[in-house]
Amino acid sequence: MCGQDQMESARPLVCATVTGRSMAELRANRDAVKGADLVEVRLDSVADPDAAAAIAGRLLPVVVTCRRLDEGGWFSGSEQARRAVLMAALDGGADYVDVEFAHGFEETVSRRRGRNIVLSLHDFAGCPADLEARVDAMAALNPDVLKVAVRVSRLAECGRLAALARRHAGRRMVLIAMGEAGLATRLVPGRFGSCWTYAGDGVAPGQIDVERLNVEFRFRRIGPRTALYGIAGRPVSHSLSPAMHNAAFESLGIDAAYVPLAAADVDDLFDGIRVLGIEGASVTAPFKLGVMTRVATLDTDAALTGAVNTLVQDTGGWRGCNTDVEGFRAGCAGLELAGQRVAVLGTGGAARSVALAARRAGAAVTCYGRDRARADALAAELGVGAALRPVTAGSWDVLVNATPVGTHPDAEQSAFPESAYSGTVAYDLVYNPARTRFLREASACGCRTIGGLEMLVAQAARQIELWTGLRPDPGPMRDAAERALSRQAEHA
Repeated sequence: MCGQDQMESARPLVCATVTGRSMAELRANRDAVKGADLVEVRLDSVADPDAAAAIAGRLLPVVVTCRRLDEGGWFSGSEQARRAVLMAALDGGADYVDVEFAHGFEETVSRRRGRNIVLSLHDFAGCPADLEARVDAMAALNPDVLKVAVRVSRLAECGRLAALARRHAGRRMVLIAMGEAGLATRLVPGRFGSCWTYAGDGVAPGQIDVERLNVEFRFRRIGPRTALYGIAGRPVSHSLSPAMHNAAFESLGIDAAYVPLAAADVDDLFDGIRVLGIEGASVTAPFKLGVMTRVATLDTDAALTGAVNTLVQDTGGWRGCNTDVEGFRAGCAGLELAGQRVAVLGTGGAARSVALAARRAGAAVTCYGRDRARADALAAELGVGAALRPVTAGSWDVLVNATPVGTHPDAEQSAFPESAYSGTVAYDLVYNPARTRFLREASACGCRTIGGLEMLVAQAARQIELWTGLRPDPGPMRDAAERALSRQAEHA
């Protein structure tokens, strides 16, 4: 039994959504599900939906769904035919049958006293103004499970679903904010009063597959006292940070979870952090500069680089930190920078972190950009050299790409079209793909190469130390990041 009171009893379950091109394929996919507690069988995905076949021989409890086109499904037949499929599922003993509140199932729900019924509301356009009133009307019918799925564009909108859970405390509900901004409602459903979460291969906006849910996000270990952290940015759904940070929490034995926080803007980020009860956050584009005006204090590296990549909760408010400086140095893997000529490609936040770290290590640093004023400003603030592209052959020992050029899916773009690899070491902050064109060309010219994954792992480890006081082993973090990269490549 799962319910609104799961914070004191059972934890939320996983419902795997499966589709198929035929009933045979749909049944095969149903029975192949691993790592879930129940299965949503999407009869609308097949041309000849058969309720009896969807139920017969099931290995797990099933939720039978046959969704109309205007409700985000694929069923294109008559409403009479669709209702016949759903009634056959109910009469045939389905564990649950999903029927939509908007399409006149009140008599069915009342006649069955709500038993075995998931009464659902979907809005793929947004979060309706009268959502609360609609849910009140649905609750009056007393279905076994009340499901709400609405699209959100702002992180803080998830708070409306949390408020619905409080409004209907004690009722079995599934409350989902669809889209990237609503990922937290799928990953930590207990915080939103949900008795289960749906997982699948992108059947609905923001849906995550079962394996990733259980492995990368450690779903089964998330409880009512689990501390929440996250990666703030937009987009963030393909970030490697959840894989790394959750692996670190597991290796440290810490009851914590790390989730994507796809905020619309800086105001939404801080509103969303409050709504979700986030205890610390990583910050990525486009918010590294904007958050600086919203924190109570800045650490030295954040102030010098002009970028915040970590939010730490202090007694006086949020502290903005920058772990990229330390991350770059730690990622150098024993490379001695003292006395070396370091050429940095770029003049943005990443370049500033690299320049500061290299200068502190005793290197002679020159940052190369395409905007003279920006390059000169960086040089004056950090005490390094500045020049315009191209980079002159023979002018460097260590070459660092601190631009995003060469990142997937534009992996064949060259961050260094000059191709004058005259030094000894090439370091690329890009980590996807692991072997960029920049690194391949440098290696072919005899340079030692360092990929961006080392810096990514090192700066993430420092973030966890700032939040928890514990320094994680980078090994499990690196392994998790590499697995996530491989997974992304498989699904590309």
